[in-house]
Amino acid sequence: MTDDHGISRPTQSHILKLDNVTRVFGSGNQSVTAVDNVSLQIKHGQFVALVGRSGSGKTTLMNIMSGLDNPTSGHVEFDGKFLTDMSDGELVKLRRNKQGFIFQSFGLISLLSAYENVQLPLHISGTSWRERRRKAATALEMVGLAGRANHRPYELSGGEQQRVAIARALVSEPNILFADEPTGELDSVNALYISQILKDISKTNQVTIIAATHDPTLADMSDQIYRMQDGAIQN
Repeated sequence: MTDDHGISRPTQSHILKLDNVTRVFGSGNQSVTAVDNVSLQIKHGQFVALVGRSGSGKTTLMNIMSGLDNPTSGHVEFDGKFLTDMSDGELVKLRRNKQGFIFQSFGLISLLSAYENVQLPLHISGTSWRERRRKAATALEMVGLAGRANHRPYELSGGEQQRVAIARALVSEPNILFADEPTGELDSVNALYISQILKDISKTNQVTIIAATHDPTLADMSDQIYRMQDGAIQN
């Protein structure tokens, strides 16, 4: 669907819907319920924080939301389609074209420049050189690193490295970003800066962001906070 300006708009208000999702690891007396009967909806362009202690189920829930893991029971609907109905090939295509991932450890390749790290997903997917160059430059500009494109990770601060990782996650123009402790390795100044970048991306580009975090600064920037304890969402 397009609006009066010819811009594509979502046909439904939510990008993610979870119905009674439970994830159990192990069996019998050795079983552990990592996610316990979670139901929620996340809107297009919403910035959501999953908060809770280590072991509360944040990362497991986020993995289920993204299709990296399957629930033991319940359903996950992504952009109108059930993830469990998708083939492995469809899930790969989904992650390549509609999802971006940001990790606590940055995950940059030390021998590559910031620009080369950012354009790598496009190179793997077979995008043309001209298009890779344009999209990588745009993504680096979005995170304020246009002037550092030729620097390698060891020449960048921790905050700058995380901004490169965010640019890499954005370069494929995803509908949604999954961020696992994106400020966990940063000092308070850089954590605030990264939190603001994520909020701006959500609002300006209508990208849905789901962040698992211990950081109250990041959580306060979000539109919605879900607090987790023992695998369940606390009301």
